Amino acid sequence: MKIAVCLKQVPDTEAEIKWDISKGALSREGMDSITNPFDEFALEEAILTKENYDGEIVAITMGPDKAADVLRNALALTVDTVYQLTDPAFAGSDTFATASVLAAAIKKIGDIDVVFCGKQSTDGSTGVIGAELAAILGYSQLTYVSKIRQIDAAAKKIIVERSIEGGNEVIEAKLPAVVSVIKGINEPRLPNLMGIRKAGKVEIPKWNAGDLGVDVGKVGAAGSSTKVVEIAVPPPRGAGEILKGEVDDIVNTLTDKLIDLKVIK
Repeated sequence: MKIAVCLKQVPDTEAEIKWDISKGALSREGMDSITNPFDEFALEEAILTKENYDGEIVAITMGPDKAADVLRNALALTVDTVYQLTDPAFAGSDTFATASVLAAAIKKIGDIDVVFCGKQSTDGSTGVIGAELAAILGYSQLTYVSKIRQIDAAAKKIIVERSIEGGNEVIEAKLPAVVSVIKGINEPRLPNLMGIRKAGKVEIPKWNAGDLGVDVGKVGAAGSSTKVVEIAVPPPRGAGEILKGEVDDIVNTLTDKLIDLKVIK
């Protein structure tokens, strides 16, 4: 079985987030970066699938040179092969353009049975890459997956549980499939020291638009069909007010303030 997993490097939300207001994007210079937390669940599920079904894993990421870090982490966790999709032409891609680049890489790799990805990224939070990837590739689309029940590569069949409002549903679909997993599907493992050292010595293969056969006019900021029209940072919160006095007086004062703010009528 051949497994692919899509990974993304995102800013560490524990650190200060900076914005480039003029470009309508995050200012990533000088910011600490990590593997997208939702993608860690996808990576772990890919590893479990490899262990349970005797498969091989290919991890891919799209991003600048620094994004190679997420691939080294994947290698340290026993991923077999990695590819970094990097080209100045990819900068500013919207979700569909990004999915198009990822799909081109998956087609180039070939013979993929299952593609794993996280439910969403913590920077964009769109949650649509998995669905767009499945649509472009023509693969079965399985979203909000909370459990893999069975994969039968020979019969080209996969059975999963999806988390839906009010419970779970069990779905059987044809392979190949794109499986978008949710938080809690597993417990992501950490790499050991030997794995980290070994991964640090690997030269990360890089594919640009030409290698992937991608039309540069359809990717990047210029080729994206959606645009960021405006971005604004909310003003800092002012200091709160502590009301003192008798309970009835506090209630009346609070009620008046809420009416003034149009919170209540």
